[in-house]
Amino acid sequence: MKVLQLGKFYPIRGGVEKVMEMLTEGLSARGVDCDMLCASFDGHKEMQVIPLNAHGRIIVVPTLLKAAGTMIAPKMIGWLRKHAAEYDLIHIHHPDPMAALALRLSGYRGRVIVHWHSDILSQRFFLFFYKPLQNWLIKRAEKIVGTTPVYVRESPHLQHAQEKCTYVPIGIDGLQPDPQRVAEFRGRFPGQKLILSVGRLVPYKGYPYLIEAMALLPENYRLVIGGTGPLREQLEAQIQQLNLQNRIDLIGYVSDEDLPVWFGACDCFVLTSTMKTEAFGIVQIEAMSCHKPVVATRIPQSGVSWVNEDGVSGRNVTPGKPQEYASAIQEVAENTEKYGESAYLRFLNCFTRKQMIINIENLYETR
Repeated sequence: MKVLQLGKFYPIRGGVEKVMEMLTEGLSARGVDCDMLCASFDGHKEMQVIPLNAHGRIIVVPTLLKAAGTMIAPKMIGWLRKHAAEYDLIHIHHPDPMAALALRLSGYRGRVIVHWHSDILSQRFFLFFYKPLQNWLIKRAEKIVGTTPVYVRESPHLQHAQEKCTYVPIGIDGLQPDPQRVAEFRGRFPGQKLILSVGRLVPYKGYPYLIEAMALLPENYRLVIGGTGPLREQLEAQIQQLNLQNRIDLIGYVSDEDLPVWFGACDCFVLTSTMKTEAFGIVQIEAMSCHKPVVATRIPQSGVSWVNEDGVSGRNVTPGKPQEYASAIQEVAENTEKYGESAYLRFLNCFTRKQMIINIENLYETR
């Protein structure tokens, strides 16, 4: 079998591209011939071919321009028309209109699997024009695979295609916090319960509600928010208004080296997103892999609260309800060891990279 992962861009910037890369690396390492075709994110004007091993490579075509969150890369169409017949199966990652258009125009007649990472939510005007192509893609697919059972079941676009829908949870390699650095970070907050949240400072992440919740928690609770974004000044003003500047730290961008350390140092991780733009929440399973409990939100039609099993790996609360956030945070932070061990077991049972690769390979082999 020869497989092509199709969609998005390189270098990696988000969860969809990361899943594509992990599948390409993991499947090819298992002896499956697997390539990844995507657009350039960093302005390269020439096509790049990045070898991974004897069975896999990443093919990056130049991007002409970026529009409505999509890389416009006409050379993707030409490359796929020339090479599509070499592949037994094309695994396309949605949403990516450029990849869908390239597949539509490629003349490819083989097997197609659609990985439905999320609905198109922020570009509703663009969706009006893209919808005929999206409908074609749904009809063309042999299987549609989501990241949680909730998302594919609840998506309004997949209601007439449920018989071909399934799911494979995203999996990662567990993070490994360095104990010495964890102790160093933890030492900055003696005698305090350390609450961590990481994400872009944008409206759908729900940070104003988390800041309100901190005003309802005991004085020994400390919140660290990692990430950058346009709401930073607004959040800083809210923190000042509530007189929480000694209990909340906005630490900006968190490096890949520091992120596991923060997970290791905290008492619990909080994901307060309010919209189904947050479809899965990979940060939740990163926290679980570090034996940390999670407080997350029950976002309608999203898989976030499925990932964090309520009462097992942590607690799920109503979006936008600071009082519920505060109660759940206090419950799990006072029982970190109990919830943390259950969270780690859930990670091992459901969200490892190895299991994701095996599940996808099994999906390919099932007709």
